[in-house]
Amino acid sequence: GEGSRTVQGIRKALVRRVRAIALTGLRVGAWDERRPLGGVHYPSAAGEFRSWFRTDEDCLDYLDWLRWPEGFVCPGCGHAGGWWVADGRYKCSGCGERTSVTAGTLFDRRRTPLTVWLQACWLFASGKDGMSALSLQRSLEIGSYATAWAMLHRLRSVLVRPGRDRLTGTVEVDETYIGGEEPGLRGGRAKGKKALVGVAVEVNEPRGFGRARMAILADGSAAWLHSFVTEHVEPGSRVITDGWAGYRGIDKLGYTYEPRSRRAARARGQDPGELLPAVHRVASLVKRWLLGTHQGSVDEAHLQSYLDEFVFRFNRRRSRSRGMVFYRVLELAVAHEPVRYRELVAHPKPKRVPPGPPGGGGHPPSMDRPRAHPPWQPP
Repeated sequence: GEGSRTVQGIRKALVRRVRAIALTGLRVGAWDERRPLGGVHYPSAAGEFRSWFRTDEDCLDYLDWLRWPEGFVCPGCGHAGGWWVADGRYKCSGCGERTSVTAGTLFDRRRTPLTVWLQACWLFASGKDGMSALSLQRSLEIGSYATAWAMLHRLRSVLVRPGRDRLTGTVEVDETYIGGEEPGLRGGRAKGKKALVGVAVEVNEPRGFGRARMAILADGSAAWLHSFVTEHVEPGSRVITDGWAGYRGIDKLGYTYEPRSRRAARARGQDPGELLPAVHRVASLVKRWLLGTHQGSVDEAHLQSYLDEFVFRFNRRRSRSRGMVFYRVLELAVAHEPVRYRELVAHPKPKRVPPGPPGGGGHPPSMDRPRAHPPWQPP
């Protein structure tokens, strides 16, 4: 009855609170350094992932702790404190409003089970080169390609952390064209089917690359290039570019500007392609990644999302644990506002009910399934 569900809710709230306190004690020191621990804050391997998230309730419990590690905080009034009620939500002890764990996050109003969502997050984060929507659909038995596509694009939409640090030190900046081939359009800055993308990469001394940033540019004018630099590079940094006129005046924006002329390099007998090795290497990597993982089938309307995913992976290429990447993706997801399907598609169409029997949609069954009797054993 209602009373037993209330007692069950109180018991569940106490268990979650004790778990949060225990984890808080375990992460002393590591948490202060913003370095979560494998096996404590996130699963270290695939086997541990499966043991942590066997049911939808396990997934909800983890998202609860990840969203409110120190206890429930009302998203409406900001009051700290509340209790778990029988309908599966928190009730704020200040304003009395009820809030579910997933409300106002990327998982808000989901129809796909959380076990499938977290499995998708694990595959998305643990794969070195990412995952295409078709591969995700096959791996998780998703009946609709559109559902798998939307899940991946929702994950891509959270990868840019608000207020993230800008690049510092020595930064190479250049632009490149990304997109399909078009006869008569080979490089240059002419408009066509390709998208102009700005690329900025930190250069470490004496060798090596640091972080990267990428953004689509409307054109190669000074207005767009200056805006790209000021948005992604910290003032006071040393900015190295080619001799394109659009970069002139960067030194007046608080940067140490160092242009490198291709024509002068040719006159000296040098290879012009070696003037900006960092941005050329990163530009080559992102084009190869788009062709390899996504077969080059990336619409320009969604290109920025794929660039954000590549930058997210590139900046974490030295991470020793893919579980840490999984943790960071979920950390961003629970702090992100909901993303609706109509916000993802380039040209949304009116919703229509597909023909066929009920229950034939594209939403996969939960990974939380009862144990099946092995067919090779006698009944």
